[in-house]
Amino acid sequence: MNGMKGVAKITFCGGAGSVTGSNFLFEADGKKILVDCGLVQGIKLADDINWEPFPYDAKEIDVLFISHAHIDHLGRIPKLLSEGFRGKIYSTVPTRALAGPMLSDAASILRGNPRFALEKIYTEESIREALSLWLSFDYRQEIKITENLSAILLNSGHILGSAMVEFIYHGKKILFTSDLGNSPSLLLPDAEKVTDADYLVIESVYGDRNHESKEARRAELEKVIKENYQRKGTLLIPTFSLERSQELLFELNSLVEGKRIPVMPIFFDSPLAIRLTEIFKQFKNYFNERAQAAMIHDKYLFDFPGLHSTLKSSESRMINAVPNPKTIIAGSGMSSGGRIVFHERHFLPDSNNTILLTGYQSAGTPGRLIQEGVKTVRIGGEYTVVRAHVVTISGYSGHKDSDSLLDFVKATENSLKKVFVVMGEAKSAMFLVQKIKDNFKVDAYAPERGESAVLLC
Repeated sequence: MNGMKGVAKITFCGGAGSVTGSNFLFEADGKKILVDCGLVQGIKLADDINWEPFPYDAKEIDVLFISHAHIDHLGRIPKLLSEGFRGKIYSTVPTRALAGPMLSDAASILRGNPRFALEKIYTEESIREALSLWLSFDYRQEIKITENLSAILLNSGHILGSAMVEFIYHGKKILFTSDLGNSPSLLLPDAEKVTDADYLVIESVYGDRNHESKEARRAELEKVIKENYQRKGTLLIPTFSLERSQELLFELNSLVEGKRIPVMPIFFDSPLAIRLTEIFKQFKNYFNERAQAAMIHDKYLFDFPGLHSTLKSSESRMINAVPNPKTIIAGSGMSSGGRIVFHERHFLPDSNNTILLTGYQSAGTPGRLIQEGVKTVRIGGEYTVVRAHVVTISGYSGHKDSDSLLDFVKATENSLKKVFVVMGEAKSAMFLVQKIKDNFKVDAYAPERGESAVLLC
């Protein structure tokens, strides 16, 4: 068969036709391997679709690779265990360190759902069991699976410890990008360039649009903070606990110490993000050279004048009584839960206040509705009037934009046989598919959930 030695197969179990719920089944050389096992996140933290049976037998899965510690990439691990998975879990060292707190936080929320008996699945015992099966690797360390099949983890530049998973089967390379970082990052090295992939499974969160430049985003952040200060308002920043929070603190540290913005109370109101920030400090060697150099000169890089970290819920409630102007950074990033919900209900009705959206907002979430300009939004079970200023800065996204995704494909154009475009809303994925077809002589398409593709290796 023209030198082909084997056949591999990919089944797109999740993350096809949607941004969240990453879950891909890779079969080769008699092994069944998952790449990610994440929660589908929509209007609430987790949609009901998450609790349907997996489209594969969990007991037959040999290995689960986790690309990074965001909950839409690892959030269903306890469910996988409950269905009989007892294989190995592989990731980078930081991802394993971050996974425990991320899963515990998700479990504390999900256990409150009475419909699916999640309190029996999302237990601290199940999280401990997952971590007992978990092995961690350095970037580019060979992971031998069979005589003909191995894998390596490449730096994707998305969050601390994030990785692309590259399988090498009979010499052919099948690359799952997972989420690709919006390089250059404030904290992380650039995503690695790949020049020799045969098959590519690539994300498309921003497949149809581009971000502002890094200079423009910082200028816009400075402008929003100053204008809110002048109005004597409250600035709300819903943010993701992992990476976006730490990048914002890094940026604010620079603006405050450079006297670019006035000193005011800035509340870091996310217990999970505070815990994760402490883990970040343990992995300084994973940061880029600029961030490492800054940490040598400023050991309080995530702590600056005006910053208050509020771990206790009683402290969080007291923020409302603090006189304006002030800034509140809190989770969740799409306003679908967490402490930001309490603050939004209190502050969104006042036109002196501002809500700043810095991350991707999934369709149907309160954050997306606010972004689209609704005047009344249901938040945490209550309808809230939106009179506050609404500002979006996409340059702080952790995902590559459309042009950068094309550049990533271009680097490996000469070796590519096929590109599968996943992890994006339908219009973003289809736009990127068409751009790839228009720019390169490469076959590309956006698979649907449940679809399979056979690869000749």
